[in-house]
Amino acid sequence: MTTNDKVSAIVPISNRYDQSGTLAQEYLEALKETGRDFELVFVLDGDHADLTTRLCDIASTDSRLRIIQLARTFGESTAISAGVENTDGNIILTLPGYYQIEASEIKKILVELDNGDMVVTTRWPRAAASRFEILRRKAFHHLVKVATGYNFSDLGCGARAFKRSVANEMPIYGDQHRFIPLLALARGFRVDELQVQQSAKDRFDKGYGPRIYLRRLLDIFTIVFLVRFTKKPLRFFGMIGSVMTLFGGAFLLYVIIERLFFGVMLADRPALLLSSLLVVLGLQIFALGLLGELIIFTHARDIKEYTIEKEVN
Repeated sequence: MTTNDKVSAIVPISNRYDQSGTLAQEYLEALKETGRDFELVFVLDGDHADLTTRLCDIASTDSRLRIIQLARTFGESTAISAGVENTDGNIILTLPGYYQIEASEIKKILVELDNGDMVVTTRWPRAAASRFEILRRKAFHHLVKVATGYNFSDLGCGARAFKRSVANEMPIYGDQHRFIPLLALARGFRVDELQVQQSAKDRFDKGYGPRIYLRRLLDIFTIVFLVRFTKKPLRFFGMIGSVMTLFGGAFLLYVIIERLFFGVMLADRPALLLSSLLVVLGLQIFALGLLGELIIFTHARDIKEYTIEKEVN
């Protein structure tokens, strides 16, 4: 990698963002300090008229600031994907639309990228937070580590840099932007974690509702499946289906033995219904895994699950 590689800095603007336009100015100044060719692209996910006006004023004086307005609200992952597809830099730098890190740390992130394929940042030292917030953060990352085997400290930080080859290998949709490092590691890319200075303005005291926690739990479940079972669906569904079938079968056998040898009537016994249901449901889940295997087998030639780091001759 050379210092002449163009940097495409993408700032997705969704629900939470800096309305003053000051952050955009700070990003521009920090990118100029890197000495690299760059473009700063704000992707507006929905209508943000207040910010659009301020960004247009800045863009009129610096053409390196670009604005992409999406037709409606699609989500932050879609905004990042739109930014990647509509830029041409060899280096992709995602930056949060609100204060998370000091803008001066951008140069440090890009330098670190010279040693790998992707750099994720962790804010350190972290500002004082409530005990609940600290426990919530630790619980989330511990759950991710247990589920995927990968250990990260601050997946919520939106400042990341990666090569375009990484972006080309990973479709980003839903709420997967938080888990880009996990998907990159699963593809064999080298991902490094870098400590950066947290912004003094990084504050969020509103908390999250139960709906958000449920979404994050479902996101982790999705990532586990994508990381471990994308090309082995039978291992996932087969394991669940087999356990349910065996458990239901054993329960059903117990009920039948009671009826045949001990004279226990089957009428009005919820155990019979429950055991039968477990057997049928387990077989259906197992069949779903087999169907997934057939689909994977049919399209296996079109699915790439590896990354070539280097070729000689």
